Amino acid sequence: MEVLQHCSHEHPLIFNEERSHESDIYCSACGELVLGPMFSCMDCGFHLDKNCAEAPDVMNHPFHRKHNLELKASSPYDDGSPLCGFCNNICWNPLYHCSCNLDFHIKCAFLSYKVLKNDIRELQHLVPIISSEGHSRELEKAQCFACQKSLLDSVYISPDYGFHLHKKCLELPLEINHPCHRHHSLFLQFNSDHLPCQICQESQHERLVYCCSICKFVLHTGCVSPPPIIEDPSNHEHPFTRCLKNQPFNCDACGTLGNYVSYNCLTCSLTVHKKCITLPRFIKSIWHDHPISHNYFVVDNECTTHDCGFCHEDVNMESGNYYCSKCKFIIHVNCALQDARWYYKIESKDMVNAMSAVGALDPSFFVTKMTKIGEEIINAEIKHFSHQHNLVLTDEVKDRMYCDGCSQLILTSFYGCLECDFFLHKYCAKLPKKKQVISLYHQDPLSLIPHCIFKCALCRFMRSGFAYKCEVYMCNDHICVRCAEIHLPYKSQGHKHPIHFYPQLNGLSCDACGGSTDGVSIYGCKPCNFAVHYQCILAPQIAWHKWDKHFLTLRYHEDNDYSEYHCCDICEEKRSPNTWFYHCAICDNSAHLHCVLGDFPFIKRGRTFITNDHQHTLISVQKAHHPKCCKCGEPCFDLALECLEEECKYISHWRCNSNYKILWKDSKNLV
Repeated sequence: MEVLQHCSHEHPLIFNEERSHESDIYCSACGELVLGPMFSCMDCGFHLDKNCAEAPDVMNHPFHRKHNLELKASSPYDDGSPLCGFCNNICWNPLYHCSCNLDFHIKCAFLSYKVLKNDIRELQHLVPIISSEGHSRELEKAQCFACQKSLLDSVYISPDYGFHLHKKCLELPLEINHPCHRHHSLFLQFNSDHLPCQICQESQHERLVYCCSICKFVLHTGCVSPPPIIEDPSNHEHPFTRCLKNQPFNCDACGTLGNYVSYNCLTCSLTVHKKCITLPRFIKSIWHDHPISHNYFVVDNECTTHDCGFCHEDVNMESGNYYCSKCKFIIHVNCALQDARWYYKIESKDMVNAMSAVGALDPSFFVTKMTKIGEEIINAEIKHFSHQHNLVLTDEVKDRMYCDGCSQLILTSFYGCLECDFFLHKYCAKLPKKKQVISLYHQDPLSLIPHCIFKCALCRFMRSGFAYKCEVYMCNDHICVRCAEIHLPYKSQGHKHPIHFYPQLNGLSCDACGGSTDGVSIYGCKPCNFAVHYQCILAPQIAWHKWDKHFLTLRYHEDNDYSEYHCCDICEEKRSPNTWFYHCAICDNSAHLHCVLGDFPFIKRGRTFITNDHQHTLISVQKAHHPKCCKCGEPCFDLALECLEEECKYISHWRCNSNYKILWKDSKNLV
């Protein structure tokens, strides 16, 4: 009687020449139905077919030449079971493991060994070679194990082990010599290190690649013999010819270095990467308002420097870039195409022209009366889509009037309604009804919606007034008009240079509030180590607070060196002389930004509301005294809702109503 002590089981296993036919028995290692001899522990119901039981403790796999694979009784990882490098399913015990985090089922290690050794005789008895014709539905998502390409329109082999192979991939040689790497042979290997291909520069996770482990040189199987000539009239009018040579070059299409394989246009004297031949000619990027076009070079007669609109490093005008001639906006090719969500391709020049006209074709008002002051023609009266009455241009600014578009103070001439308290800045009245907003992943034009209460998806402030809303993607994003109108780079009175947007710039302090910039988006100037939080850059130039009867002006640095002078006159806490603050020159009062603005600086004061839990109409107020909130009992220091009925003394914090559906009277546009 033959007995085996296997690493995967604590008891000895007894050899059975023939299995019992009373019930189906499955191998405890590979999970397959046992059809022949096996080793069993009858007390535990543990069985191993003969192949799994006799699997060697160490395997020298031809597609992983760096290290041997070691048979493990259980997963070597603390955080669970790994995925099999062959079938991509979870590995159960026992398994083959390599120290470079490559793992296999026992059956997959043996099967891949046979496949990679091109033992076609072992496979032909499993399933015949199949044509993909007529199998498109089944094969839409299936991929070849070797090259990770679709099986459609190809002849393939599909064994009953959960993987597929193109016939051409099954016939790949195990070893090749290549003119781009003349020092050593290249061997067909698992790409366990996820190295990029030296020809296409892509790091896609192909399971099998040609590799020189000594030099870390990798070629995708499909890149071993790149086409000698590539023609793409939609991107370039002439063909590109291949040059296979181990020499560095600078790509004229993207401006970065290349090696080994270049493609040349002899007519235009261009040298490019293979992947850059098909760069889209026109794209719409989230980093710019207008469509931008690809150029191999840009002529600049003004001899100025040009910073990339994303990374803000210098762009070489003599090499490839994306450019907007209207705005002189320029961006590196690799920055523009870094993330597929950041852009989309525009198919033709006609579509570019049509997109540039968005907004101009759908104005938000029409003029009902014009007047002439000197040589200037003024739109004296307009009909705006957001209001039922005509709006008249006036410069009679009353104390503390707020715009119904942006909810900010009105300080200069504006459009107002003679029949009700509805006011718009001249700038807000001219906002287009359709607008593309930079930095949003979805780039279809957003629609201008009036009379909204919402949280802006970019600045995260609660807002009232106009909002640009995404209606195409049903994502319900609302963007405030201030964020929608921010241009890059941004010119701030708080810094002498234009400042740029950075999704993240760690290690600095915000020059506005003094807080850390770690992990948050900012506007900054790298040469000056200047940084301001995205929310701080939106602080209005002029503000008002209940403790001062005058307007407050935003100041960017303190001129008075007297240390006791550096105190906030609202909270009476210390104030840094190096951060921004609000100041009243008449009263000589100064205060922190947040102490003046509070938590809800962009909700219009004096607007009426109704709520689900109070029967009367409410008005948004910020009281000079601090009545107690009828909901929580705490004093109302910040924005509050007060009942308009004289007999009713109801007042509550705005934040105490956040759990209820707050309605703007006569409005349906609520978030």
